[in-house]
Amino acid sequence: MKWASALSRSGNLKEAVDQAVEELCLRLGSREPDLLIAFASPSLVEGADVAELLHARLPKAVLVGCSGEGIIGANHEVEGAPALSLTGAILPGVRLVPFHLDMNQLPEPGEKPEAWHQLLRISPEARPSLLLVVDPFTCDAEALVAGLDRAYPGALKVGGLASGSRMPGSTRLFLGGNSWRTGAVGLAMMGNVVVDSIVAQGCRPIGTPMLVTRCEGNELLKLNERSPIEVLRELHQSLDERDQALFRHSLFLGFEMKKDQVEYQQGDFLVRNIAGVDPQSGAITVGATLEPYQAVQFHLRDARTAAEDLTRMLHRYREERGQVAAPRGALLFSCLGRGMHLYGRPDHDTSLFEGALGSVPLGGFFCNGEIGPVGGTTFLHGYTSAFALFREAQLAS
Repeated sequence: MKWASALSRSGNLKEAVDQAVEELCLRLGSREPDLLIAFASPSLVEGADVAELLHARLPKAVLVGCSGEGIIGANHEVEGAPALSLTGAILPGVRLVPFHLDMNQLPEPGEKPEAWHQLLRISPEARPSLLLVVDPFTCDAEALVAGLDRAYPGALKVGGLASGSRMPGSTRLFLGGNSWRTGAVGLAMMGNVVVDSIVAQGCRPIGTPMLVTRCEGNELLKLNERSPIEVLRELHQSLDERDQALFRHSLFLGFEMKKDQVEYQQGDFLVRNIAGVDPQSGAITVGATLEPYQAVQFHLRDARTAAEDLTRMLHRYREERGQVAAPRGALLFSCLGRGMHLYGRPDHDTSLFEGALGSVPLGGFFCNGEIGPVGGTTFLHGYTSAFALFREAQLAS
């Protein structure tokens, strides 16, 4: 297995394709890749077919990708300027199954998992890992990942929502030699490959975990039999001045994702927005459905916290895998709200990645939403950096 990533910053599509393809093939040893993952700025895809050009240059490669507001390639991030990123891989012993899905094709929630198996033509016994790129205007990403979780439990699903478009029909999804304006494109990977994930939500917990003792849908009515607004007031008073300032605009609620867990660490909670607080009833409205006696904990987010969270998760991954099972390549699906907008400088998350894991080829893009697992269930996230890391199955522990 060999991976490489290339980046062109040219504003001319033909020149960008020529530059990126030449650089990619050089890094792969002048061999055509089996897999080609492409992300292109909206200005490059307007009035031109990126997929057709790339397929003509590298016809043997399975191509998947999309347009994106910000582009990540060759371990660099490009925002506010045109760019084309190509991440390619030579994958002996790996089976690749690309697919395109429209919403009207998706099985209903009550249908049996076999409907998904027939649609994708992939058996769960094949133990696929799934890369997903979704058009935010025409495909319900949450319904998509929920259906795939039911059909392929335990299989990794990671990806993102295409970005850089302001209206339906302007997004481009790449698959083979074709470009699509609707639905989702994906890739199932099977055989001699393991895909790991790192989902850095950029938050840190404050206070202590508490139990939801009364709730209705997404309304939190009681925490440890207390009014949630009273808990918030008490928590605010316990914080230092800096965290009190963050509390006013960057407060979130984390949901327990590992049942029967007694002790929790950062990253064990699915972080969701707080949509509102009712000062009369004391209830809190959150961006997810609550369950009685579910553990929750309040979280804060800012640039420093996001950096610390990602650093911690990258180093934990390195310590768990070691050099024997180190990744050979990686993709980063990062939120548009990160990057320069959050950190004030380019290449922040890619630099942390390289500092922790070395010169692993890394491509990706900045998304309208990120897809990745927390606690074994796949979710659509915001303000997140979701990594897919690729290594040989024969080296998997």
